[in-house]
Amino acid sequence: MPPKCKFTREEIIQAALSIARTEGASAVTARALGAKLGSSSKPIFSVFENMEEVQSEVLKAAKALYAGYIRVGLQQDPAFKGVGMQYVLFAIREPKLFQLLFMSEQPQKPPVSGILPIIDESYDKILQSVQDGYGLGEADAKALYRHLWIYSHGIAVLCATNMCSFTAQEIGGMMTEVFVGLLKEIKGESA
Repeated sequence: MPPKCKFTREEIIQAALSIARTEGASAVTARALGAKLGSSSKPIFSVFENMEEVQSEVLKAAKALYAGYIRVGLQQDPAFKGVGMQYVLFAIREPKLFQLLFMSEQPQKPPVSGILPIIDESYDKILQSVQDGYGLGEADAKALYRHLWIYSHGIAVLCATNMCSFTAQEIGGMMTEVFVGLLKEIKGESA
């Protein structure tokens, strides 16, 4: 009978996620993970086939953590602004995970109109919040979402890389200004 595993799958994933949160995903190595667990790397490979599998689980765990932020944003009023604020908050609180999820090179260069469904598993829910919240058709909602994401992503990147810091009021104010202007443009209203 093989020896009982020293650590559970979830314990190893959480230790790897902890390393990724503080040092970045590239720091999640067998040696670092063993050290984090207070062990050699051998117990890791009694649970996982290889480090690629561990890295894949870290990515899933990071996506799940991010999805929690988006759920919070979707419950706010207005939901679309809540999502934008939570996106930036995730970048501020979890800069290394934000970089992993949203600042990693893509295998192919998709057009900007197609990037959001690729990088954000919450895309459909967020898009629906735009349509429902502002009475927009799908094409207009997609355009508004895409423009606001580009703007929000810029703020988030500045925060995640320590280039700038903003208060929640500043972020909310900037997003509102851009949102109002874009919504007027999309609806054909004069400024």
